[in-house]
Amino acid sequence: MLTYISIFITAIFVNNIILSQFLGICPFLGVSKKIDSALGMGAAVTFVMLLSTIVTYLIQAYLLDPFQLGYMQTIVFILVIAALVQMLEIVLKKVSPALYQALGVFLPLITTNCAILGVAILVIQKDFSLVESVVYAVSTAIGFTLALTIFAGIREQLNWSEVPKAMKGTPIALITAGLLALAFMGFSGIKIC
Repeated sequence: MLTYISIFITAIFVNNIILSQFLGICPFLGVSKKIDSALGMGAAVTFVMLLSTIVTYLIQAYLLDPFQLGYMQTIVFILVIAALVQMLEIVLKKVSPALYQALGVFLPLITTNCAILGVAILVIQKDFSLVESVVYAVSTAIGFTLALTIFAGIREQLNWSEVPKAMKGTPIALITAGLLALAFMGFSGIKIC
């Protein structure tokens, strides 16, 4: 039980996928102008990250490892993630058009989100079990959503602040992201018994 709590806290705060490992920077900078879009992207990433981690773990354990095809890992994982996102998009369009409309723009963006692929590969590299992999995927997605939402909230406030003309837009966003990453580095001193 302590292992799962350690994985959970570490993935959210200490080794945040965006702010410590620098994966998923594109949606972090691109979809973080409004809190609503950040939460939508976070929900979509959570679902796809969980699903893709389970599927890629099973493919690694029951297909790639037994047949010694480990060198195919990255390309297979990319294809699996792209296929899962496409299938999810088709199913949502038929089953729940309202949810499809709500996530519509975010689903194609997830296909190219390196955080999804990063988690699938990290789970294998860390030699996690399936349950540990699921805990890691969910907590990493929560950390992704947390960082994205905090950043979106700060960017919304910056729209109402007086920022020097040369710093408006991308420059102040990058400085803010750096400060947010420094703030999350403070969690690296936490030791879990």
